[in-house]
Amino acid sequence: MIKVGMVDFDTSHVVAFTQRINHVDVDSEQWVNGAKVTLGCPGESLLSPERIPGFTQQMQKYGIPLVDTPEEIIGHVDAVMVESVDGSVHYDRTLPFLEAGIPIFIDKPLACSLEHAKAIAALAKERNVPIFSASSLRYAPEVVKTQKAQGTEGKIVGAEVYTTATQHPRNPGLFHYGIHGVETLYALMGPGCQSVWATSNKDTDVISGIWYDGRIGTLRGIRKGHSGFGFTAYHDKSIVRTSINTNFIYREILKKIIKMFETGEPPIDISESIEIIAFIEATARSANNHGSKTELAYIFEEGKKNCTELK
Repeated sequence: MIKVGMVDFDTSHVVAFTQRINHVDVDSEQWVNGAKVTLGCPGESLLSPERIPGFTQQMQKYGIPLVDTPEEIIGHVDAVMVESVDGSVHYDRTLPFLEAGIPIFIDKPLACSLEHAKAIAALAKERNVPIFSASSLRYAPEVVKTQKAQGTEGKIVGAEVYTTATQHPRNPGLFHYGIHGVETLYALMGPGCQSVWATSNKDTDVISGIWYDGRIGTLRGIRKGHSGFGFTAYHDKSIVRTSINTNFIYREILKKIIKMFETGEPPIDISESIEIIAFIEATARSANNHGSKTELAYIFEEGKKNCTELK
C-alpha cells in the first residue's frame, strides 16, 4: 500500500482525491485502490486562502494527521501530491520532495512559466524522480474512447475543443481553468505544436495551433454564457462530436497517479507537459500582439518526430 502525502489545501481536489483513495464519503464505484492518504499539510495560499480552513476540517474528519510544513512529510510517505491551485508556487513546493527523491504528482498547471516547468523536469531527471502533471480531463472516458478509435476510424487529423476558461491573476491566461481544454486538445492531437494564433477578450479565447505535420487544432475558452467541456475530433474516416461527462474523471486520473507511484513510470512524458506550458505562454504572446503567429518556445522533439511520421 502506497502511503501518500497531500500538500496544500486550497483546492477541492484535496478532499475529492482523498475520498476516492481512502474510500470515504464517496460511492464505491469511485474508489481507487493501491494507496492511502496518510499525512497532509494544509499550507498557505495567495490565490484562495479562504478555502483552506474548510478543506482542512474535512481532512481532519477523515482522520488525516497534519503537519505545519511540507518538509515534515519527508520520511513518512512513499509519494506526494502537490495540490496547490496556484501554479506559480509549484516549483518551490516540489523542490524539497525532488531533492528527497520522492515521486510527485503535481496538479495542473505544472507551473506558470516555462522556466519553472523546465527546472522542475531537469531536477527530476537529475535525481531520477518520477513526476506527473495533468488535468483530469485528459482521462475523461470520451477522450480515451476517441483516442482508441484511431485504430478503426483512422488518425485524428484535427480537433476543436471548448472549455470553461475562468481566469485569475496568479494563474494568468489559460493557466487557471483553460488548461483543462489545452490538456484535452493535446490528448487528442498529441505533442508537436509549432505555432499558434490567439484572439482574446474578457469573455472568450479563440486559439488555433498548427502542428509540425500540418494538422490544425483549435481551442475556445468560455467565460460568458453557458460553458462546459467538449470537443470535435476529425478522423480519417469519421467525425466525433461530444461533450465531456466529468463524473469519473477524478477516479481515472487517480488510477494513473497511483500506477506511477507503484511503478515509477509516468503515464505521459514530462516533456509533453512542458510543451503545454509553452503553448499557453505562446497563446498569451499572440493575443497580446493582435493575434500574430507565435512560435512555441519549446517543442517536444519526440512529438515533432511522431507528427512527421503521420504525413
